[in-house]
Amino acid sequence: DAPEDYDKVNERYQFMDSQIKELTASKENLLGIINEMDETMSVQFKEMFDKINDSLNEVFTVLFGGGRAKLFLEDENDILNSGIDIDVQPPGKSIQNIRLFSGGEKSLIAICVLFAILKAREIPLCIFDEVEASLDQGNVDRFAKYIHKFSGKSQFIVITHRPGTIMECDVLYGVTMQKKGVSNILKVKLKDALDYVKEENDVAIQ
Repeated sequence: DAPEDYDKVNERYQFMDSQIKELTASKENLLGIINEMDETMSVQFKEMFDKINDSLNEVFTVLFGGGRAKLFLEDENDILNSGIDIDVQPPGKSIQNIRLFSGGEKSLIAICVLFAILKAREIPLCIFDEVEASLDQGNVDRFAKYIHKFSGKSQFIVITHRPGTIMECDVLYGVTMQKKGVSNILKVKLKDALDYVKEENDVAIQ
């Protein structure tokens, strides 16, 4: 039975050999695609990283009233796996470790990076959920005014309880509970509200 057994084994061998060759070719093809994608992503990431870095210092000096800020890669030879660190120096301070900044300063630094990203890449809609909650009043005012720089390109939904931010918004939405367990949404266009107050004042003066 040796010839028949050989034919069966050889047929199976030929089938498996063709499968191995096909898998090997597919693997090499996939690795080639991955390497090509890595190269493309590295170039695109570095271009965007540089754009963000160019914008960061400008945003930082406006929101902090001076100083400097810069992002840098921990390993420039391995961009896609590298960590990203930030070197910041607010005006009048010389702090080497970002962990030594106050909570408000850390929040404002993060906001600066976020605005730098928005300057480098426009986004149609942004939602901020109390991002300025830990800022002092002066920084809240600067933050709220800075949002207007993007008003022609992006729309912002800002969840906040800070009066400085509320004063700078175009439309204010609030939730009120006039009856227990029943919530109502309140919408106020601040421009209309200001016009109404002005009219009321004019009538009172007359």
